[in-house]
Amino acid sequence: MRAYEVLYIIRPELDEEQTNNVMEKFKSLIENNGGEITKLDKWGKRKLAYEIKHSREGFYVLMEFNGGAGTSAELDRVFRITDEVLKHMILREEE
Repeated sequence: MRAYEVLYIIRPELDEEQTNNVMEKFKSLIENNGGEITKLDKWGKRKLAYEIKHSREGFYVLMEFNGGAGTSAELDRVFRITDEVLKHMILREEE
């Protein structure tokens, strides 16, 4: 299993419950694909450097996990089709 780090930005207009549901969706997706979450850090609402999808701010979440290449590919696919996510970036950490 490889170590990955993912940073994603959730739409700011969602309430706390909806934001937690989005985070839980990605957490369970990783766990259901054989991965394990090692760190979940909520950075909160922050101003964006530039406007993304008509939003000036977003809710930042940093997550570190261990998983296979298939896990990160599936996570990337689901990020792309989830409307609540403004941007995301998945990095494989050096060994």
